[in-house]
Amino acid sequence: MIVLTARASALLVVLAFLLLAGCGAEQPASQPVSQPVVQGVDRATLPALPLEISVQEAFTLHQSGAFLLDVREPFEWDHIRIPTAVLIPLGQLPARVNEVPRDRPVLVICRSGNRSQAGRDVLLRAGFTSVTSVRGGVRQWYAAGLPTTRGN
Repeated sequence: MIVLTARASALLVVLAFLLLAGCGAEQPASQPVSQPVVQGVDRATLPALPLEISVQEAFTLHQSGAFLLDVREPFEWDHIRIPTAVLIPLGQLPARVNEVPRDRPVLVICRSGNRSQAGRDVLLRAGFTSVTSVRGGVRQWYAAGLPTTRGN
């Protein structure tokens, strides 16, 4: 008998969704605008994520298509960054929330994990349903040997 934690179960649901989304058929042009779809999957079916995940879990989800949002400041970004992340500083996020995709899971990361929680909460208040904070931030990502880039 296999017993899964709540976090493991949630991650399996997200991974299954991402795999199924890649295999979906195109929606007909008559699909109502109020029901956005991505590769045949209604975004309303995106699973809720745990409030916080590890860098290893984030890396796996990002490799499967999740959006990685960095909410640090530009000088921090210039020092070290995750090559495939998108920078929107936390102070600018409420005004730029429309730049974050609603059709796939969103992983919010910062330097150590504090600002990413605030960024996650901004997105949750803006109606995002599949968003989480990355525990330990870029510091932990780097310490785990995951891909980073230094300098401008």
